[in-house]
Amino acid sequence: MTEAYIYDAVRSPRGKGRPDGSLHEVTSVALSAKVLNAVKERNHLEGHAVEDVIWGNVTQVGEQGGCLARSAVLMSDLDERIPGLAINRFCASGMEAVNLAANQVRGGAGSAYIAGGVEMMGRVAMGSDGAAIAVDPSLAMKTYFVPQGISADIIATEYGFSRDDADALAVESQKRAAAAWKDGRFGKSVITIRDRNGLPILDHDEYMRPGTDMQTLGALKPSFKDMGEVMPGFDKVALMKYPHLERIEHIHHAGNSSGIVDGAAAVLVGTRAFGEKWGLTPRARIRATAKIGTDPTIMLTGPVPVTEKILADSGMAISDIDLFEVNEAFAAVVLRFMQAFDVDADRVNVNGGAIAMGHPLGATGAIIIGTLLDELERRGLGTGLATLCIASGMGAATIIERL
Repeated sequence: MTEAYIYDAVRSPRGKGRPDGSLHEVTSVALSAKVLNAVKERNHLEGHAVEDVIWGNVTQVGEQGGCLARSAVLMSDLDERIPGLAINRFCASGMEAVNLAANQVRGGAGSAYIAGGVEMMGRVAMGSDGAAIAVDPSLAMKTYFVPQGISADIIATEYGFSRDDADALAVESQKRAAAAWKDGRFGKSVITIRDRNGLPILDHDEYMRPGTDMQTLGALKPSFKDMGEVMPGFDKVALMKYPHLERIEHIHHAGNSSGIVDGAAAVLVGTRAFGEKWGLTPRARIRATAKIGTDPTIMLTGPVPVTEKILADSGMAISDIDLFEVNEAFAAVVLRFMQAFDVDADRVNVNGGAIAMGHPLGATGAIIIGTLLDELERRGLGTGLATLCIASGMGAATIIERL
């Protein structure tokens, strides 16, 4: 089977996902086009250089509706002969785009792809697509649906994570992200976003709060306590599914959960021959990809079984992995991953994560693959694993090997 290589990884900075966020004036298709143009320019691509653009986004309504991938190609400077495929695997959409591209290359269906995703959470509200899993009573009742914040609190309750555990992880995420930005560790991947006149709009992740400490987090009210205990009473739904818990401990809040932000990211994936044709040197080999379905109520435990699956499928052990990127959707997700595999925290999210910098849903999977590659190169390490939990109970993972 043909090997799939990563040649480049590019992302926008992450802007606050609200009207006063720096990227709020930029549409989803425009931000996507800017990232696609960066891939084209950085790698000196011309004509029908890639087989397809595979682009993930989660809330596929309004300006993010239709085939956003094709719209982004047409707005960009890419050749119009390059098509576009829009995909949605919720929070893993950007990763699934990269994994799908890699497996297309492996199977001989084209020599190269640009894959990634976008989410403008300040312009297209999360949940505004009216997903059946949440709004169709016949499905919601069958699956014991609860919102993700409740699911995160179920994980904390089931696996014994305290509010202090979650807050300590959040503080560390902020410290690591601030240190990484100060040290210029994202410089290889992050591009400056400019307006129509070429003036810079944003050149850094603006959601970060580097002064965060345990005291400031301790003052925050649990975000999901009222919806769990009062109205609409999702704790009762959870306890019908998991009666052994007796009660749900609500430990998550805005400070130890992922931030709502705007952003886009892309990864250039291709064969060895593609690189030779365009004078490019591969940076990493995509060694393995995996996805899995999990319990839809607790929902966010996917990184554990999908990691078990990808390691088994590739004949590897957890000790073979040098660095991990585990999306910080909620603190308990990362705490559970480290608990399950007895992984040292010094190998997980070493430059901070979505708690500090935000989680632009459709882009995050591609972002963390790029972050992982940059850090493997910086440290001179060999192998990394990126993984995400996914809404409605799924998990996705990618293993890359630095060259």
